[in-house]
Amino acid sequence: MSMTEILEELPRLARVEREKVWQRLEEIELEEIEETPEVLAAIDAGRRSIREGKATTIEEARKLIAQWTTKSS
Repeated sequence: MSMTEILEELPRLARVEREKVWQRLEEIELEEIEETPEVLAAIDAGRRSIREGKATTIEEARKLIAQWTTKSS
């Protein structure tokens, strides 16, 4: 299956199927991340933020992104 065919099929998938595709893509990306000192420091900083209650839920992040990307009149 070509890349074009794959991309054309994505909108036809059910939401749960698209979520599975997304999860698999994330897994592949994570497998390719090199554990450099910078990456490990960023992970530690993220964990620290979560412990300190500074985390944002995915729903909150989506709302923020929508606000940031909406053109103002």
